Amino acid sequence: MKIVKWQDVETAQNPHKIDARKLYDQEAAQVMHLTLQPGEQLIRHMTPVDVIFYVLEGTGVVEVGDEQQEVGPDSLIESPAKIPHCWYNRSESPLRFLVIKTPRPTSTTKLL
Repeated sequence: MKIVKWQDVETAQNPHKIDARKLYDQEAAQVMHLTLQPGEQLIRHMTPVDVIFYVLEGTGVVEVGDEQQEVGPDSLIESPAKIPHCWYNRSESPLRFLVIKTPRPTSTTKLL
């Protein structure tokens, strides 16, 4: 059995310049743990694969396509492949969520 604790994983360099940690990376899927501090946001982008977000802590605004919704803990959000998406932390507390890409991307994410 392999157990990975997000705190033990080093932050990966990323164009968003936020705390992103790769927890799982196999051909079938990739799982990242992201933390957005108050006022931080991702760069609006598109991924070549389907993405599932799962909020662990805090509240944030998720944007998928032309829809925006505030979400909190224990929310799962689907973002289909090649649809622009983004996250914003407009709260006063950290926002932590998982990003599950399936399958693992073989091409790069397109920043918008």
